[in-house]
Amino acid sequence: MHSALAVLEEVAARGAGVTARELSDALRMPRATTYRLINLLVQEEYLVRMPDLTGFTLGRKVLQLAHLVAPSPPPRAAREVMTRLRSGIRGGVHLARYDTDRIAVVDVDEDFPLSDESRIVREWDASAMGRLLLAERDVSETPTRSTRSVAAIVEDTRRAGFARQVDELVPGFGCLAVPIRDEGGRLVASVCFAAPRSRIEQPGDVLEMLENGAEELGRLLV
Repeated sequence: MHSALAVLEEVAARGAGVTARELSDALRMPRATTYRLINLLVQEEYLVRMPDLTGFTLGRKVLQLAHLVAPSPPPRAAREVMTRLRSGIRGGVHLARYDTDRIAVVDVDEDFPLSDESRIVREWDASAMGRLLLAERDVSETPTRSTRSVAAIVEDTRRAGFARQVDELVPGFGCLAVPIRDEGGRLVASVCFAAPRSRIEQPGDVLEMLENGAEELGRLLV
């Protein structure tokens, strides 16, 4: 039992894509024992193989357990900013916070619920809020479906100053995510907008509204 928990903790610490060999070396555990524990954890859905089969990441059951410990809601003043944004923007407006390698959606637009929250927090390249987090990391340390696709996402996000995703979660729809940073420039949260594809590709005044909201929220969340 202790060894299995050690494997889960190491996967959580190293992030998506860690290999069985890396786990064995980090934990100083015999390869045969590591493989046996990984196979058991995969069978029980505590771990899943990455889509490109290069390594492993935390599975559905771990995410379910994590959601039992609900993230703290944002302060009242931040919720008021979100309410104001929603009243002026036609579409889903959500607030996400980042804790090292974890995404927590702390204020969901009830009129436009998330399409697949478990995938959003697990596969960073699948959503705009996850792509912001990707852009903060060394691409070589973040294997997802392919290094090439991640590199392109990171380049586009860094160049634009915000993240965009279309057709990944729901065909014909997409999302934008504008970063919220602390005084030191560290990414701490994001305000996100979900809408049909055309409004994501040409956001118009919506992008400026989100950027102004992100600046205001930055003073309230840090």
